Amino acid sequence: MSEQDRGPSGARRRLREDRARAAARRRRQRLLVVVLGAVAVAAAVVAVTVVAVSRDGGDEPLNDYTGPLAPTTRLENGAVAMAQPGVTAPVIDIYEDFQCPACATLERRLGGTFKQLAAEGKARVVYRPFQLFQQDPLMSNSRRAANAAACVPVGKWIPYHDKLFAEQPAEGDTGFAPKRLIEWGADLGVTDPAFAACVNQNQQIDLVEKASTAAGRAGVDATPYVALNGAKAGADALGSPEDLRKAVAAAGGGDAPATRGTRSGGNAGGAADGSAGAPS
Repeated sequence: MSEQDRGPSGARRRLREDRARAAARRRRQRLLVVVLGAVAVAAAVVAVTVVAVSRDGGDEPLNDYTGPLAPTTRLENGAVAMAQPGVTAPVIDIYEDFQCPACATLERRLGGTFKQLAAEGKARVVYRPFQLFQQDPLMSNSRRAANAAACVPVGKWIPYHDKLFAEQPAEGDTGFAPKRLIEWGADLGVTDPAFAACVNQNQQIDLVEKASTAAGRAGVDATPYVALNGAKAGADALGSPEDLRKAVAAAGGGDAPATRGTRSGGNAGGAADGSAGAPS
């Protein structure tokens, strides 16, 4: 140590350096607490959402309906309605993001019940996919999947919707590659080059953005978000297929938006008119 470092000025300089290091440590500690707190809150939200839709069946796959599907109609902002002719209520609106794990859980547990209620003429089911995530790779995965769903012909929309959830990438992984999205359509009989072009060129991405804006205006701040006659459905309605049936029966009639657009029917296995191309 030099004579200058041993003097009063050196001592003051060391004191300043020590204080600066201590302040830096405190800042890092505060930042760590904030980050960990945010992670904990996010984990809790995800856990609550998953529990709300899976409290009555764990990982048991319940989406096992294989009967006929009610006709499907493409609506505004990429929404797709599934209902028997003349059935306008009660209305089940399902806001979902194809990259959302809790949405996949909801689909696995109640997707078959949604289909059956529509097929039986007991409800009008409206799927409203949109992009919820705002950070990559989740955001890009979500956008590619939602765009592809908007590209697929309405007659194949339900089985393609189910395929997207079945192939959902793990959180943090890049997935829903255009090549795979096109292959899954081909597996369902969608072979028109217009579908491939629509996927590769993101031709319906403006529709996806409109759907996301509409979801925000509707008050949707998390997925899955299920509304029954316009009111958000809680865990009492989404706990099990039987809970859902009871809630729908109790809801009765309600006002539904007019059904306009291309209509098509099929079954849960995907048999329907497979003419391809961008939606009308």
